Amino acid sequence: MNNLLAELAMRARCVALNEGMTPTALECVQLFRSDQPTAITHSIYEPSVCIIAQGQKQARLGDETYIYNPSHYLVASVDLPVRGQVIEASAEQPYLCIRLGLKPHKISEMLVENRQLLRPEKTLKRGLFVSQANYQLLDAVLRLLRLLDTPKDLPILAPLVEREILYRLLQDEQAITLQQTAQTDSHAQQIARVINALKRDYHKNWRIEDLAQLACMSNSALHAHFKTITNMTPLQFQKQLRLQEARRLLFSENLDAATASHRVGYESPSQFNREYHRMFGLPPVRDLARIRNANPELLNA
Repeated sequence: MNNLLAELAMRARCVALNEGMTPTALECVQLFRSDQPTAITHSIYEPSVCIIAQGQKQARLGDETYIYNPSHYLVASVDLPVRGQVIEASAEQPYLCIRLGLKPHKISEMLVENRQLLRPEKTLKRGLFVSQANYQLLDAVLRLLRLLDTPKDLPILAPLVEREILYRLLQDEQAITLQQTAQTDSHAQQIARVINALKRDYHKNWRIEDLAQLACMSNSALHAHFKTITNMTPLQFQKQLRLQEARRLLFSENLDAATASHRVGYESPSQFNREYHRMFGLPPVRDLARIRNANPELLNA
């Protein structure tokens, strides 16, 4: 296991030469590197599995904290606004993470073809979890990284290894979370539909009744199921999406706070400033200056 992790870190470091996110020749695989512990970053975790080759990170979803390292991996089954922070890294031993995107239809196909992977659990689970890494999973991830050395093999062999990784993930006891999201008309998939709508139209003034109708649920059922999966209410979820997008607009498009707040759906600039300060710790102008003086490439890490 130690030798496997050492090679995994070596290969990740050779690809991720600079801090921040590095794309690869595989669309579903990205590498993230940090040479030092980071401040808290706010980002949307899309459906994915994050495997750490070196270092340690914590992710916060609402009031819950998830810590993962080379012994553990993190899975997000739906889009979730998460506060992340690298807590163990150095120039000599940088934090190195391999992120593999997950597609619900691929999970569904795997479950249809391998019925023994299905679990009878009907109780909804949180859309984010940390689980114990095992040799079989890490070995498959390492073989996927090795394929980057032989681009001609990628079209044939990469899908096979990706499929093996998904198979290993679905064998985990907590994989019921992935199963529920992939099952047609499950409560988890209905909530995922609402999440996608909020993410797509975050600036829209959604009514709970409209979201409940989209999910084919009552208002109370929507609240309960949404809270179970995301650890927040639909409106809290939307607020985090709005504020994260406003922060990106302030930084990338150099907008003033009033314009950015209007673009993301706020009608009151003063309310925007209050909620922005509460979420990021500083008002917009001072927060923007802090980002530019720190590590701007880590803004959405």
